[in-house]
This record gives sequence, structure tokens and C-alpha cells, in this order.
Amino acid sequence: MSDSRHVILVTGASRGIGLAIVKRFARLGWRVAACARSPEVEESGADVALRCDVSDPQQVARTVAATHERLGRIDALVNNAGLSGSNSLSPDAAPELSDLLWHQILATNLHGTYYFAKHVLPILPDGSGRIVNIASVLALFGVPDATAYCAAKHAVLGFTRALSKYAAPRGITVNAICPGWTRTQMAEERMAALGLSQEQLQAGIPLGQMVEPEEVAALVELLVISEAGRKISGQALTIDGGSFC
Repeated sequence: MSDSRHVILVTGASRGIGLAIVKRFARLGWRVAACARSPEVEESGADVALRCDVSDPQQVARTVAATHERLGRIDALVNNAGLSGSNSLSPDAAPELSDLLWHQILATNLHGTYYFAKHVLPILPDGSGRIVNIASVLALFGVPDATAYCAAKHAVLGFTRALSKYAAPRGITVNAICPGWTRTQMAEERMAALGLSQEQLQAGIPLGQMVEPEEVAALVELLVISEAGRKISGQALTIDGGSFC
């Protein structure tokens, strides 16, 4: 007897926000496909765990095909895989480092989102398919030392809005979630690079606390499962403790 449970595919699912989404939807009774470059994804507890570099279109195509073949359907996609870093704009910076990081950040955050959406969209069911792109509050404003990351996340938001119009005739919703400082390994690395302690960072957040990965996962649940989610599309939902308002 075939398994008729819904299926969600989550990228960047080996840790942080992606792993929290995997675990939350597993608890909700969904079957989960998790992919990431890291071998840690195999310990995520997902029904299907696959290694995939989201910046490689051939790997993306194989991952989507394998998920569909093994689980029989895909009802929702969460584009969570991301890469951050400070890319120098100094003409004295070595281009093999500064330019390379620019291209890597765009390839992971933007191109990976596009590749997965392109291959998953035809499989999503009319009337109930869902795509959620994990962007960032840096999709809404800029910071001086992260031009590549800001550019990529702004582009993800533009892609989300355009794709929502494209998918609307089929009743498929497409939204972006824009987290602020979230308690992840990526955030810890960024804080260290900026010389910020957790106390200093939280002092600048109106609600006084960083976002937890599980809270972002709860927002994904709202967009994917709730009745209200059927009428939310093309939106950027910010979760940042009240910082950007």
C-alpha cells in the first residue's frame, strides 16, 4: 500500500534552520527529504537524505528526481541552503578570493533557489503546492561588508515575488521568510567575524532575544499547512525580534 502522506523537500538541512524544519515536519507526520552538501545531512532523521550542492544544476535535478522517485510526490519545497561572508570591494584584494566569494554566495543563495524551484514546480500539486524561500532581513536593507549576501538575498525576494505570480494560476503559493539574527552556526561565525558578543547583539534587538531556528520552522509550518497559508503569496515575512519595522 502506497504512503499518501505529504512530502516536503528541504535544502541546507544538515544544521540550523534547515534541520529544525526537517524535525518539525517529521513530528507533524510529513515525510521529509533533506539535502545538503555536508554528510551530516544523513543524520537529520529525514526519510530521504541526499548530498547536493545547490549551485550545481545537475545535482539539483538528480536530487529532485530521486526524491520524487523514492517518495512518490513533492508537496512543498523549502529553499534554505545559504552561504554568507564579507566580500571585499577593495581593488587591492586578491580577485581569486574576493571575486570567488561573490560568485559562491550568489550561486548558493540565488542560483540554488532558482534551480530547485525550477525542477520542483512541475511536480507540485495544483491548489496546494507550496514554496518557501528562506531569505534574510538583509533582503530588505544593506550592510557595508556584505554586498554579495545582500545582493543575493534581495534577488531571492524579487524572484519570490515574480515566481508567486507565475505559480498563482495553479493555486501554488510562493513566499519568503526573512529571519534576523538566528541562533545558528552561521550566525555564530558572523558574530565572531564582527567581534560581537551575544549580549551586545541582543541589546540591539527590541524584544531582547535572538530568533531560534525552531521559530523559523514554525513560520514555515504556517505558510505550508495552515488555512491562512492558502491566501498568503508573494510575501516577505520578517521574524527578527522587532528590529526591522
